[in-house]
Amino acid sequence: MISKDKKYIVIEKQGDITKSYDDFVADLPENDCRYGLIDLEFETDDGRPTSKMVFISWNPDTASVRPKMLYSGSKEALKSTLTGVGIHINATDYSELDLEASVLPVVKKFA
Repeated sequence: MISKDKKYIVIEKQGDITKSYDDFVADLPENDCRYGLIDLEFETDDGRPTSKMVFISWNPDTASVRPKMLYSGSKEALKSTLTGVGIHINATDYSELDLEASVLPVVKKFA
């Protein structure tokens, strides 16, 4: 999240390794923006288990204009520090975070 003085990106929460992707999505605020970095485990189309680091920018349509501008404006700076993370997903509503319909098809292109 962005700090109260709007100068820094700070870690609000670290997820436990036992948490699922659905737990991650459930933790996202409905009306505010957030960034997330997840280690997504999945099976490739040919049956191999693998995982990929995925950067998610949550910028819901229901958020107010100021946070949306702050998060959009600082996203590229944050992405440039995430060495080795090649998968970036921008989501503006929960349907864009659906694992099977939206996220896995993008992630599997890089597997």
